[in-house]
Amino acid sequence: MAAYLQITMTIDPADRPAGAKVFYDYLKEFLDTVPGARTKELLVRDEDVQVLHGFETAEQASAYLSSELFTTEVVPGLPPLFKADPDIRVYSVA
Repeated sequence: MAAYLQITMTIDPADRPAGAKVFYDYLKEFLDTVPGARTKELLVRDEDVQVLHGFETAEQASAYLSSELFTTEVVPGLPPLFKADPDIRVYSVA
């Protein structure tokens, strides 16, 4: 992996199963169709939920944020669950 896209979301514990459903509904499609996609992990902490996406390049990670899959499929199911705006970051592996 040369880059990661990290999306951190504040979601009430009672709403987390709905958030996890969105994650699992699009996991295979993400891995099979998004250019450069290598991994996708759901990380759950007491204070938030993170989705960590692994990519070949930082450019591919950034491009995913404007992809049709992300904007028309993944995103519409999540905002009703958010208690705050998500924190979205792209990291390059040093």
